[in-house]
Amino acid sequence: MKSMTGYGRGENAQAGFKVTVELSSINRKQSEISVFMPREIEALEPRIRDAINHGVARGRVTSRVSLHAAENDATPSVRLNGALARAYAHELKRLADELGMPGSVSLDLIVRSPGVIVTDQEALDPETFWPATEKALRQALTALVGMRKREGEHLEKDLTARISTMAKAVARVAKRAPLAVKNCEKHLAARLKKAGLENSDIPEQRWLQEILLFADKMDITEELTRLQSHFQQYEDCRKSTAPVGRTLDFLAQEMNREINTIGSKANDSVISKEVVLLKTELEKFREQVQNVE
Repeated sequence: MKSMTGYGRGENAQAGFKVTVELSSINRKQSEISVFMPREIEALEPRIRDAINHGVARGRVTSRVSLHAAENDATPSVRLNGALARAYAHELKRLADELGMPGSVSLDLIVRSPGVIVTDQEALDPETFWPATEKALRQALTALVGMRKREGEHLEKDLTARISTMAKAVARVAKRAPLAVKNCEKHLAARLKKAGLENSDIPEQRWLQEILLFADKMDITEELTRLQSHFQQYEDCRKSTAPVGRTLDFLAQEMNREINTIGSKANDSVISKEVVLLKTELEKFREQVQNVE
């Protein structure tokens, strides 16, 4: 079981450049990835996304990739694309003449034009940076997944404690349920006696049918059985190595349905108190499940 929150960082130096990758993740029902990286290596973004998707199944992941010269390397070289600069100058002058605008084309404007000043980073093919980027990304992913796993272990302990508390409450409800039905039968008989209908012409068989019908309406055996089944499914999720967040969210919804039904069926103060406890623990369970991958 893993949490959806975490952080990881990795870096790798190669061919005079150093690539740093930082990954951070927060809660999100679906998988969402944002990548921020230098323009020089934007072509590598699809591979970065694929790697993150392979390691993270759920949550919002932000990836920040930085590229700079290695600390032990010389200052990156810069070169001028003279042919492109002259082409810019010629076209800008021609445009000024066509528009009838006075003034000359400044050198500052030309050198700011795209591609005129080229660094050694820009001159290299993005593929050149992939080996270093991949290694840094793997380091960051390993650290991120490790932190999510550690956070997940804490979540698992809390969720297991909630399930244990609910299971004990359900056991107490199961023990109380038969007595609650008998108490209701006595209560009905007392009310009939008080109304003077005890020795009326109502056939005994009819009276028994009404008692059985009432008892059937109060029967919560199926709900208790399903709750116990959900508790077992939680145990199965604990043993799974696959992402279980969505499964646990579904189980929480189903448990809520059964608990509400028990509360509406069981006309008993003792069971009602247990239902309040179950709802309280389940709400805390559901809140924590939102953090599980």
